[in-house]
Amino acid sequence: MDTPKPVTIVTHNRHIREIISLIDRITHSDSSVLLVGETGVGKEIFADYIHKTSHRKDKPFVKVSLSALPPELLESELFGHEKGAFTSAHSEKKGLFEIANSGSIFLDDIDDVPMPIQSKLLRVLESKELMRVGGTQSIPVNVRLITASKVDLKIMIEKNLFRSDLFYRINVVPLDIPPLRERKDDIPVLFEYFVNRYASEKLKISVSAMQSLISYSWPGNIRELRNVAQRVSLFADKEVKIKDLPVEVRQIKGLDSLLKACDRCFIEGTMSFDQVVNCLEMNLLNQALTESKFNQSQAAKKLGLSLSTFRDKLKKYKLLTTSQNGSAEIRK
Repeated sequence: MDTPKPVTIVTHNRHIREIISLIDRITHSDSSVLLVGETGVGKEIFADYIHKTSHRKDKPFVKVSLSALPPELLESELFGHEKGAFTSAHSEKKGLFEIANSGSIFLDDIDDVPMPIQSKLLRVLESKELMRVGGTQSIPVNVRLITASKVDLKIMIEKNLFRSDLFYRINVVPLDIPPLRERKDDIPVLFEYFVNRYASEKLKISVSAMQSLISYSWPGNIRELRNVAQRVSLFADKEVKIKDLPVEVRQIKGLDSLLKACDRCFIEGTMSFDQVVNCLEMNLLNQALTESKFNQSQAAKKLGLSLSTFRDKLKKYKLLTTSQNGSAEIRK
């Protein structure tokens, strides 16, 4: 059997490194893992990493996009069917759980699974046996389950759209993958990685282009960043400039003033990625605070950050101080 290719997760972000460290600590475990994050944040590559660093790495790894399967075929695809089970069942068919036996199965978009299938899935996880559609005999299965959701399943449970007992089965090791807008320190390294993966020759990235990339909110997350990098790699000539970027990426409010502010970090025509990120991030924080009249909640919302992440960044750049009475104050 071929040795599985290693998975590399490209990151400079502390939160992502902590997730990788946690995965590395459970390589010998068969516990279920639930990945939660917006569409495009890279949940599939984390699932790859979980399987390929586990003791099942030489066994099958089956990936299933549940949202792509018609509801009427979901049970048959997951658990298989016997010949004659329904009109088009001209022969028996193994389900994806059987195919993944002794290995791992990744169920993406678990939040899209209808309630009746949730019940059958729970039964398989509890009994470690399945029954094909139209079948009468139980078939033992031994799989490591990895699931992914783009929404908070606890909210779905409150709305009676997801079974709480299934949630507790799949949520043994929960991993929350933050959106790209909350890990802007990953944008430079990810963009450089993608653009040079697609380019025929190594491309440099101008400071102004990088600052535009960092300023953009990336609603499509890493998937959108990768697509932009692929497009840019086709047209850029030796260096990616701001004109090479899509209109929606380069038209950022207040970019000119941010460019001037970041020029303080610019030395002899070169700037490291870390300098670009730190300089731009600090000025974005200042700009958001100023426009929000130093209301932290409003400033965080303006930047698309959680309040805790926003405050962590204020502390990082010493923009948040502690007053004599112990309360946090903005350094103006």
